[in-house]
Amino acid sequence: MTQNLILTLLGLFLVTAFTNVLATLKSILMAKRIMNPVYVLVFADSIIFATVVGKVTSSEGITFGIAYALGKTLGVYMGNKIEERLALGILEVDVFLNNKVKMMEISEKLREEGYTVNDFLAGGINGDKRYKIEIVIARKEFKVLLDIMDKCGVTDPTLKIKNLNKVEGKITATRDIRKGSDSPGGLIPNVKYS
Repeated sequence: MTQNLILTLLGLFLVTAFTNVLATLKSILMAKRIMNPVYVLVFADSIIFATVVGKVTSSEGITFGIAYALGKTLGVYMGNKIEERLALGILEVDVFLNNKVKMMEISEKLREEGYTVNDFLAGGINGDKRYKIEIVIARKEFKVLLDIMDKCGVTDPTLKIKNLNKVEGKITATRDIRKGSDSPGGLIPNVKYS
């Protein structure tokens, strides 16, 4: 293999990985109905894809096909890691506890942070009393909830976590900026349960 061929294969691998990162992010954004960036991603991905496919189909041997396939695999992996880092979306988290005092303590700490919280008396197995905390929280702030539960001495609670597409009304899903957090706070307009 010549140095020129190796550089071409490496370039194909990297470009394919990059386009697959774009495609993965496009799929994630579409699933979360965040459409404006999708148009730009589709345009860039299409131009690069047409160029890459032309190169792969006009080449002889399997090396270009392997470089293309490995690039796509790396691109999906990298796209997933980027999405985890961005943590887009809103969650509805239900926390179930047996201890009313802990439930009230966690609820109040979440309210102090600026979140909208509902707490309820619920029935557990065999009709036993359980307490439920319901919180709508930005996915990227889920760790705040876990940290508060940890500080309150609650480990390994029963959690029910749902992804929400929208929330409507006066529901605060992010930390209140006035409370000193570094996250944008305030109400999320036009949010609807799906």
